[in-house]
Amino acid sequence: MQPPFQNDDLDLPAAVARARPQLVEFLTHCPDWLLSTARRFVPEAALSSLGDSTNPREKISVLLDLLEEAGPAAWKHFAQSVCMEYDLPLDLEVLLMSSAGEGNFSQPEESGTDTRAQPSVPTGSARRRRCSSSGSDKDAKQRRLDAFVKYRHLLINSVLQRYGSRRAAEAQEQTQPLPFNQAFVNVVIHQSKAPRLKERTEKPREDMAGAPEAEECADTAVKVSDLLCSEAPSHTTKVIFLFGKPGIGKTRLMHRICQKWAEGVLPQFLFTFLFEFRQLNLLKGKLTLQELLFDMFLQPEDSPHAVFQALLENAQQTLIIFDGLDEFAANMDMSSSSKRGTALTSPMSISQLFADLCHGNLLPGCTVLVTSRPKRLPNFLLYTVGVLAEIGGFDHEKVEEYVSHYFCQHSFRERAIAHVKNNTKLLSMCFIPALCNIVCICLEYLFLKQQMSVELPQTMTQFYIKMFLIFLNKQRGDCTGDEETQLNCNKKAILGLFDLALRGLEEKKLVFYVSDIPEDVKEFASLHGLLTVFEVKTSGTCPEVGYAFVHLSLQEFFAALCLMVSRRVDKNYLKKKFFLKSKWTLKNETKTEFVESFHIFLSGLSSRECRTFLMLLAEQDEAWVQEKQDVILQSLRKLAATHLSGPKVLELCHCTFETQNLEVAQHVGSLLNFKYEFKNFRLTTLDMSALVFVINSGQDLICLDFAGCLVDTDCLEVLAGCKNVEHLSFRSRRCGDDFAAALSKGLQGMRNLKKLKLTGGTITAQGMTNLVQAASQCPHLEEINLQGNRIQDPEVKRVMDLFSRMEKLKKVDLSNNHLSLKAVLSLAKEGIVCQNVTELCARVDTMIIYFSGTSGKAQRSQDLKLEENNEHIIPARHVNLCLQDHRLFPQHAKMIVAILQSCPCLSEVDLSGNKLGDEGCSCLLESLPCISISKQLNLSQNHLSVTGICSLLKSVNTCQKVMELQVSLGHDTAVLRFREDREIVSLPPREKPVFSTDDQQHGEENQTPTTSQKIRLTECNFQASDLKNVCAVLKECGHISELDLSWNYLGDEGLLQLFQCLPKLKMLRSLKFNNNQISLNSVFFLAQSLTTLEHIKTMSLSLGHTQVVHLTFWERVRSASRWRSGSLARPKQEAKGQCFRLRDCRVGLEDVTRLCQILAQCPQLTEIDLSGNSLSDQSIERLLSFLPSLCHLSLLSIRKNSLSPRCAVLLLNSINLCERIRVVEVRSSENAFLHLGASMQSPRTSCRLTGCAIAEGQVEELCSILEQHGGLAEVDLSRNQLGDEGLRCLLDHLHRVPGTCSLNLCSKATLIIKLTSGDDPRKILRLAECNFQPEHLEKLFLLLEKCTGLTEYTSSNNNMTIQAAERLLHSLRKDLGLLKISIEEPWVCRERVVNLLELAAQASGNIAEIMICKDKTLFQLVIRFPHCLEKTESVISRLRLYKPEMKHSFFQRLCEKCAQLQQLRWSHMELHEDEAEMLGRILLPLPELKTFGLTSSSVSPAGIDSLISGLQNCQAIEELNLGYMHLSSAAIPGLVLGLCEMPSLKRLILDHNSIGNDGCSRLAEALRKMHNIEEINLSHNEIGDPGLINLAAVLLEMQNLKKIDLSGNCPSPAGGEKLVEALANCKHIKELLLSRNGFGDRTAVTLALCLPHMTNLKILHFQNNNIRQAGGLELARALAVCGLLEEISIAENDLGEQSIHALSEGLPCFRHLRKIDLKFCGITDDASKSLSLGFQQCPSMEEIILSWNALGDRGARELAIALPKMEKLKVLDLEKNRIGACGATKLAEELATCPEIQSIRLWGNPVPKGLPETLTNQDPRLCFSFS
Repeated sequence: MQPPFQNDDLDLPAAVARARPQLVEFLTHCPDWLLSTARRFVPEAALSSLGDSTNPREKISVLLDLLEEAGPAAWKHFAQSVCMEYDLPLDLEVLLMSSAGEGNFSQPEESGTDTRAQPSVPTGSARRRRCSSSGSDKDAKQRRLDAFVKYRHLLINSVLQRYGSRRAAEAQEQTQPLPFNQAFVNVVIHQSKAPRLKERTEKPREDMAGAPEAEECADTAVKVSDLLCSEAPSHTTKVIFLFGKPGIGKTRLMHRICQKWAEGVLPQFLFTFLFEFRQLNLLKGKLTLQELLFDMFLQPEDSPHAVFQALLENAQQTLIIFDGLDEFAANMDMSSSSKRGTALTSPMSISQLFADLCHGNLLPGCTVLVTSRPKRLPNFLLYTVGVLAEIGGFDHEKVEEYVSHYFCQHSFRERAIAHVKNNTKLLSMCFIPALCNIVCICLEYLFLKQQMSVELPQTMTQFYIKMFLIFLNKQRGDCTGDEETQLNCNKKAILGLFDLALRGLEEKKLVFYVSDIPEDVKEFASLHGLLTVFEVKTSGTCPEVGYAFVHLSLQEFFAALCLMVSRRVDKNYLKKKFFLKSKWTLKNETKTEFVESFHIFLSGLSSRECRTFLMLLAEQDEAWVQEKQDVILQSLRKLAATHLSGPKVLELCHCTFETQNLEVAQHVGSLLNFKYEFKNFRLTTLDMSALVFVINSGQDLICLDFAGCLVDTDCLEVLAGCKNVEHLSFRSRRCGDDFAAALSKGLQGMRNLKKLKLTGGTITAQGMTNLVQAASQCPHLEEINLQGNRIQDPEVKRVMDLFSRMEKLKKVDLSNNHLSLKAVLSLAKEGIVCQNVTELCARVDTMIIYFSGTSGKAQRSQDLKLEENNEHIIPARHVNLCLQDHRLFPQHAKMIVAILQSCPCLSEVDLSGNKLGDEGCSCLLESLPCISISKQLNLSQNHLSVTGICSLLKSVNTCQKVMELQVSLGHDTAVLRFREDREIVSLPPREKPVFSTDDQQHGEENQTPTTSQKIRLTECNFQASDLKNVCAVLKECGHISELDLSWNYLGDEGLLQLFQCLPKLKMLRSLKFNNNQISLNSVFFLAQSLTTLEHIKTMSLSLGHTQVVHLTFWERVRSASRWRSGSLARPKQEAKGQCFRLRDCRVGLEDVTRLCQILAQCPQLTEIDLSGNSLSDQSIERLLSFLPSLCHLSLLSIRKNSLSPRCAVLLLNSINLCERIRVVEVRSSENAFLHLGASMQSPRTSCRLTGCAIAEGQVEELCSILEQHGGLAEVDLSRNQLGDEGLRCLLDHLHRVPGTCSLNLCSKATLIIKLTSGDDPRKILRLAECNFQPEHLEKLFLLLEKCTGLTEYTSSNNNMTIQAAERLLHSLRKDLGLLKISIEEPWVCRERVVNLLELAAQASGNIAEIMICKDKTLFQLVIRFPHCLEKTESVISRLRLYKPEMKHSFFQRLCEKCAQLQQLRWSHMELHEDEAEMLGRILLPLPELKTFGLTSSSVSPAGIDSLISGLQNCQAIEELNLGYMHLSSAAIPGLVLGLCEMPSLKRLILDHNSIGNDGCSRLAEALRKMHNIEEINLSHNEIGDPGLINLAAVLLEMQNLKKIDLSGNCPSPAGGEKLVEALANCKHIKELLLSRNGFGDRTAVTLALCLPHMTNLKILHFQNNNIRQAGGLELARALAVCGLLEEISIAENDLGEQSIHALSEGLPCFRHLRKIDLKFCGITDDASKSLSLGFQQCPSMEEIILSWNALGDRGARELAIALPKMEKLKVLDLEKNRIGACGATKLAEELATCPEIQSIRLWGNPVPKGLPETLTNQDPRLCFSFS
C-alpha cells in the first residue's frame, strides 16, 4: 500500500492549507524572524512588494505564499527551521512536519530501509535533539512528540491489520464464503437535521425514540467523509449518530472508515479508535479514559502517559467510534453526568465514559461516531447529537454493483444480475446488504448445481433456512447426502448451537468465551463459518479468545429455531416468548433489546413451508410441530385486535408476511383496516411488501396515510400491487417530480382508489401532469389533493382535459402552490367550461376545484327530461367561481368579462378582495346583461366609491335578472344577487296576481314576484347631498321591492328627498332608514305620510340608542296613474289596514296630542304600538280619549312603560270610553294591551289587570267602572294588593253584576272572577294551598252547609286531614242534581283502598262515580241528589258468602251508597288480595256500573283471578280499562271469558301490557262476537304480524268501530299493510292511532290508498313509523281527501322537503283541523313559508307542534306573520329549533296582537342570554323554560 503523502508526490498545497490558519496566527508574533528566514529561500525582488502592505497578518500570509511558491525543498527547510526555533503546539507541529513530508506517520517502517540515502538535513527526533535548546521543557516535548509519532504509527498498522485490505484479501482467499462476509459496496446515507431532536425532547415518540422524524432525514444523500468533515464550534465535541436497521451494514461501514483512515483518506484525524458495545458488555469494573483507549483498543509500546497527554492536546483530531449502541446491555440513562465535574484519572463505568465523551467532559473537541439500530437513543443524546444520519442500505445501482462483484469470477454473473432485477420481491430483500449476501449465496449454490429453473424462498426466514442448508451441504466430509442426512449427521451440534443462541439472547450475551461453548458446537460452527473468532480485551488481564455469531440476526434465527424444535419448550413458554407487546412496553426502550428480528423468524417458522424442516430437526411428527406453529398464528390473530401505532402495524405485517398464511393475513387485515396511519419514519421495500401482502389478503378497502414518512421510489413499485387501497395519502417534503412519476406508474393498478393526496412536497407542473394522467385511469377516483407543492404554472389545458374524463371526480385541491395570477386565470377560464366542474375557488393561497362526481352525459340527459315541459332551457349545471384576493386590477376587467361570458351556467361569482376599483367594476357591470349568473356576484373589498355605487345601481336597472344589491362602504362589501332562470320560467301558484283577465295588459306592473329587486346601501357614509345622485338612479329602478339606506348620515333632509321619489318606486314593499340621525319632526312627517301614502302597511319608528325607521307597503296591483285618471275605481284590496309603531322615544303630553291628531286622520289605521316611550298618566289619558276617533283600530299596545295603579284603572275605564273594546290587559305595571272589535255588537269584554299593585284605594273606582259596563265576561285581578278590605269591597259589588259567578281564591294572591250568563247554572268553588287550620276548616264547613247550589267543589293541598274530609263530605249537599267533590291531599296515596271507600261512604246522596288516582293524590266522588234508597238485597245476600267473620255493616252501607255507581276509576293502586276480592265480588257486579278502569296498579296473581272473576259479572259495563297492568298473554283466556259476558261493551283499553300474538289472537276471536264495540286500544304491547293479521280479519266485521289504537307494537310493513287494508272497511272509523310501529313507506303508501274510504276520520296518529320522502309524499297528498280531520300527527318521520310542501298545499282542505304535530320532521326555513300560508287557511287550528326541527329566524318570522290570521290558535310549540334573537323578537311582537294564544314554547333555541327574560316580562305567554 502506498502512503498518502510521499516526498516525491507531495500534495503541498493541501498540506499547507491545513497548517496555514494556525501558522499565520503563531507567526504574527515573530514577523522579523520570518522575514529573515524567508530571505534565505526567496529572491529579494519578490520581497520588495511587502512594503506596500501595512497589515501584519497580510504580510505573514504573503511571505507564506512566497515560501510555498519556492517549491517543496524550500518549504521543507522553512518547516524544519520553525520547529527547531520555536515551541509550537503539538498539533501544529505535526501538521507542519506533515506538510514538509516528514510526518508521514501512515507509512509503516520497512526493515530494509537504506539509511545511507538520508538527506543532508537531519530528520526526525535526531535532528530535533541536535538543534533544540538545552533545558528540560524541550526534552520533555521531544519525548512526547516521539512517543506520539510512534503510537500513531503503531495505531495505523494495527487498524490496517484488523480492517485493512490485507484482511479483506485473506477473507477472499477462503474457499468457504462465510455468511455476511460481504465485499464492501458503499451504502446510501441520508443526513438529518439533528437540532430538531432538541425541540422534541418533551414529545413522546409513537414509534422509536432513537430514530429521527423522517421529515428531518429529508433524503439528503451524503458521503461518510462529508459527515466527518462537517463543521463544529472550536473545542466542542462533535457527536455523529448513525442509525440503521439490522443487516443494513453499520458495522461493516465502521470497519471501512477505520481502513480508509489508516490509508490516509481522513487526514483531519490523527487518531481513530473503534469500540463495539457487544465487547464492552463484558467489562464488569470501572475504567479511566486512558484505560479505555489503551487497554481496550491498543496499548502504546512505551510512554503511555506521554501519548495520552498528546491525545488530550490533539482531541480535535481524534475520532472515537462506538458501534452497536443497541447491543449495550447496561443502563444508558446518564443525563446527570453532564452536571458533575469529571476527573481524567477517575475510574467510571462504560456508560459514564460514553456519556462524558459525548458531553465533552472528557477529551473535549473530539469526534464521537455512534451507530445503533433505530430502536434506542438515550435521552442525553438528544441534546448532544450534532449530526444525525441514517444508513439506507442499497438502491438499485448498489444491488447490481454488489451482485456483479459477488459473481465476478462466475460465468453466470449476468444471469444472476438479471434474476435479481426481474424479481420484485427478491429485489426488495436485496436492498438490505445482509439479505443481499444471503440471496447471492443461495443463487450461487443453485447456479453451480446447474439448475435451469431457480426457485428461491419467499420469505426472510426461508432464506435463512436455505442458507443454513447450503453451508451444511458445502462441507463434504464423512457425512454426505441430502438435507435430512446432513441434519442428522450434525444434529447434536446443531441443537447445541441453537441452544447457545437462545441462552445468549435471554442473558443479553452476544460474546461467548471458550468455556461457554461445547467443543462439538464450537468445531461445527467454526467449520461452517457460523461463529466468528476474535480477541477479547479486558482491563488489567491478558486478552482472551471470544466467539460471536457472525451477525446478530443469525443468532436470533437460531434462537427462534431452538424454541420451535426444543422439547423443553411447551406452548405456554412459547406464547410468553412470542408475546409481541413485551417488545413495545416502553416507547424509548425495549424490554428485550436484542430481538429485532426474533419474532419475525418465529412467525416465519410457523409457515407450512417450514414444517418439514422443523420435523427433521425436532424428530417429531407433523401434529407436534403444527401445534407449536398454531400458537404463533393464534398470537398474531389476537395481536391484530389491540391498539397499534404505525411501526407496530408494520412489524405485525412483517410477521404475518413471514407466515405466508392467507387465512391469518385475511384475519389480520380485516382488523387493521382502519389503522394504516404511518408517521415520521422510513419505510423500506420489505416493509411495503409485507404491508401490501396483508392489505391484499383482506376483503376491505383501506386508507393508507404516510405522514412525514420517507418512502423511496422502490417502495412505490411494490405499492403498485396493492389493489385494496381506497384512500392514499403522502405528506412529505421529499415528494417531488421523481416521486410523482414513480407513483404514477403504480396508480393504474389501484382500481378502487377514491382519494389521492400528495401534500407538502416539491411536485412541479410536470409532476402534476404525470399524476393526473395516471389518475385518469382510476375509474373510482373522487378526490386529488396536491396542497403545499410547487405547481406554479400547471399545464392547464392538458390537466383540465384529463379531469373532464374522470366521471367520479369530485374535488381537486391545488392550494399553497404559489400559483401565478396567469395560472389562476387560466384555470378559471378552462375550468368553468369543463363540463363536470361545479366550483372553482381561488382565494389567497387556496385553489380548489369541485366536480360533479357523475358523468356529464348522464346529468344532461336527466336535465333534458325536466326541460321538456318548459319554454326556456334551464342550464344542466351550475358553476361557482371564486377569484378572491388575487390582486386583480382594472386592466384585468376585460379578461374577467371574457372568462365569465364563456360559461352560460354560472351560479355564484366571487371577485372580492381585489383592486378592480370603480373603473374595473364599471367595465364588468356594463357587460352584466351578457353574462349568465344565476345566484350571486361578489365585488366586495374592491375599493369602490359613491361613483361605483351609482354604477351598481344602474346595473340593477339594465339587468333585469338582478334580484338584490347589497353595498356597504363601511364594511367594503358589494354583492349582487340574481334571480334564477327557473323563477322567470314559472310563477309559484300562490303568488299569481289576483286581477281579472281584462287587466292583463298591465301585467308588467303586476308581476311583482318575478321582477322585484332589493337594494341595500348601508353604512356608506352618505350625506344628504349625496342622495341627489343616488335618487336620480333610483327613480329609474321601477322594480325595487326593498330599499335599505340604514346607517348613513342623511338626516331629516335626506328623508324628505327620499319620500319625494317614493311614488316612482311602485313595487316598493319595504323601506329601511335606520340610524340616519333624524329628529322628532321626522316622526310627525312620517306619521302624516300614513294619510298621503295609503299603501303603507306598517311603520316602525324608534329614536332610541339605535334609531329605527322601517316602512312596509301593501302590494299595489294597479298603477297610480290609472287611479288618478279615474278610468278605474280604487280597488278594495287597498283597504288592508295600517300599523304604526313608535318606540323608545321620549314624548311629552303635547307631542302625544299632536301625534294623536295626525293618527286620527288615518282612516285605515288598525294598530298602534307605543312601547318604551315613558308616557305619563296624562299622556295615556289623552291617548285614550282619541280611541273613539280611531274607528278602525284593532290593537293599542303600550309596552315597557311604567304604569301606576291609577293608570291601570284609567286603562280599564277605556271599556266605557269606546264600546268596541273587547280585551283590556295590563301586566306587571309595565305592559298594556287594548284589543278592539270591528263592531259594537260583539262578544263580551274581558279585563285582566295582573300584577298592577292595585290596592284598597282603587277598588271603589274600579268597581264603579265595572258596574257601568254591562257586558263583562271576565275580570282578572291576580297578583295585586287588594288586601282583605279591598277584597270584601269587591265582593260586595258582585251582586250588582247580573249572572252567577265562579270564584277561585288561593294563597298565591290570585283572584279570578268569571261572570256567566243566566242560562249557565254552574257554581264552582276551588280552594288551593290555603294552609287552613282546624278553626278555619270548621268555619268553611259551616258556610258550605248553607251553600246548596254548588255544582263542583275542589280542595287541593289545603292541609285537610282525612277526618276533616269526612266532615266535609257531611257538609256538602244540594237539593237536586250532581255534585262533584275533589280532594287532593298527600294522605290519599298512603291510605288503603278500604279506608278510602269508608270515607266515600260518609258522603250524603248516592255515589255515581269514584275516582282514586294515587299518583296525583286525588280522591274524587260524584254524588247524586236527592238520596234514593235502592233495593240491594241481591248484593247484600252475597256478603254472607264473603268473609262471614267480618262485620257486614260497612259493606252493606257501601252497597247502599254505590247502588247507582256508574263509573269506577282507580290508578296506581296496590291492591291486597282481600281488597281485590272485595272489588270483584261487591263493586264490579253492581247493576249500574258502566265504566271500570284499573290502571298502573299492582295486584297479586290471586287478586288478578278475583278481578277476572268479577269482570264476568259486569253485564252492563260499556268501558273496560286495564292499561299499564303488565298483563301477559297468560291472563287473556280468563279475560276473554269476562268479555263474552259484556254484551254492551263499547270501549276496550288494554294498553301498555305484555300481550303477544297469542293473546291478541284470542282477543280477536272474542271481539268477533261484540258488535257494539267502538274503541279498541292495544297500544304498546308485543303484538307482531300474526296477532295483527288475526285482528285485521276481525276488523272487517266491526262496522261500529270508531277508534283503534295499535301504537308501539312490533309488526313488519307486511303486517301493517294487512291492517290498513282491513281498516278501509271500517266506514265509521274516526280515530286511527298507529304510531311507533316502524311500518315504513310501504304501509304509508297503502294507507294513502285507503284514506279516501275513511270519510269520517277525525284523528290520525302515524308518528315515528320510519317514513321517508316516498311514503311521506303519497300520504301528504292523500290526507287532503279527509276533510273532517281534526288532529294529525306524523311527527318523528324524515318526510323530506317535498312531503312538507305537499302537506302545506293540502292544509286549506282541513276546515276542522285543530291540532297538527310535525316535530322531528327535519323542517327547515325553506318549508316555513308554505307551511305558514297553509296554517292560515285552517280556521279551526288550535295547536301547532313544530319542535325539534331546523327552523331559524326566517322560519320564525314567517310563522309570526301568520299568527294574527289564526284566530283560534292557542299553542305554538317551537322548542329545540334554531331560532335566534330576530325570530324570537318577531314572535313576541306579533303575539301582542293575538289575545287568544295561550303559549308559544321556545325552549332550547339559541336565543342570546338575557333576551328570554326580557321577552317573557313583556309577555309571559312566551315560554323559554323546559316544560
